[in-house]
Amino acid sequence: MALSPNLPAPDFELLDDENVLRKLSDYRGQNVVLYFYPKDDTPGCTTEACNFRDDYSAYQEAGVAVLGVSPDSVKSHAKFKKKFELPFPLLADEGHQVCQLYEAWGPKKFMGKSYEGVLRTTYLIDAQGNIKRVYENVRPAEHSRQILTEFGVG
Repeated sequence: MALSPNLPAPDFELLDDENVLRKLSDYRGQNVVLYFYPKDDTPGCTTEACNFRDDYSAYQEAGVAVLGVSPDSVKSHAKFKKKFELPFPLLADEGHQVCQLYEAWGPKKFMGKSYEGVLRTTYLIDAQGNIKRVYENVRPAEHSRQILTEFGVG
């Protein structure tokens, strides 16, 4: 069944950049931006993460949690987070099960080669744990402002 607005967001457990187990259900009662990105410290992913960082105070004021997910390791996330002073958790989905669960894993092409990887996708999840909106094929440079506008903050 495809994940779409008004459906419950599937719960999951993943380790964050500090090796702390995080569950989506721990965020019940607040809105969540759950964004999937391909790889730490790459140009597009860094742009996206830094825009969320730069807008983070607006997310906090709106009561919105931001969670980044990629198949990178806890160690890689810790380095990426420290290097760019990211104020939100990065979740390690090394086996990409959560990426698959959220339909953020699939066929990609780069320089004529096909492979499986993370599809840059974001879910807005409401305080009751339901999917409010799904963004696919997001543009890293514009994405954070786009989401803030959705919450009436932008």
